[in-house]
Amino acid sequence: MPAEPLLSAESLAKGFGEGEARVELFSGLSLELGAGEAAAIVGPSGCGKSTLLHLLAGLDSPDAGRVLVDGRDWTTLPPEPRAKWRGEAVGFVFQLHHLLPELTAEENVALPLLLAGSPEGPARSAARELLSRVGLSRQAGAFPRVLSGGERQRVAIARAVVRSPRLLLCDEPTGSLDAAHAADVLDLLLGAARERAGALLLVTHDPGVASRCGSVRTLTPAGLSAG
Repeated sequence: MPAEPLLSAESLAKGFGEGEARVELFSGLSLELGAGEAAAIVGPSGCGKSTLLHLLAGLDSPDAGRVLVDGRDWTTLPPEPRAKWRGEAVGFVFQLHHLLPELTAEENVALPLLLAGSPEGPARSAARELLSRVGLSRQAGAFPRVLSGGERQRVAIARAVVRSPRLLLCDEPTGSLDAAHAADVLDLLLGAARERAGALLLVTHDPGVASRCGSVRTLTPAGLSAG
């Protein structure tokens, strides 16, 4: 009997606006990712790639269809249980880092563990280890305002994986990074998915980044197609 997919999106539809001004991004979109699988989504700007990631993460609701993660349909959950589920199951890397400016790099990375009830010592230790893996050991005590854009993005990526989420969703995770740091970050993301038998789905315009994933899918208004 085939294993149940870790992520299953069924017949998703999403559009914006009303009447003649309405724009349909996509409809009938379906997607499956198994445990340990990594996939990239490519397509022209404005085709709905970021919107799709938001739907998969429960940050937005589809006009039609449903999303299941580990067999659980989050589209049936009220806002508070949905947010709790998202914190436990999903790591999300935004195009903009969304770091908390009043916290240091280490504190930003440790925050998801602290919110989940982890003791401060182990949470900070895990944060320092991840910052080291993305080349930011010396910046652990720095505030976001003194970090470069690429450094802030690496902090955000470390924060996304610190709770070892089952599903990693990344929106242009390497867009502000040089080639060496982009390679390190991809190693971290791919390793995080494998280590917990999770799944990684990322949006990118970089063919080199896409090629490191197990599959590449192109988003069009008609849905997702291979290649």
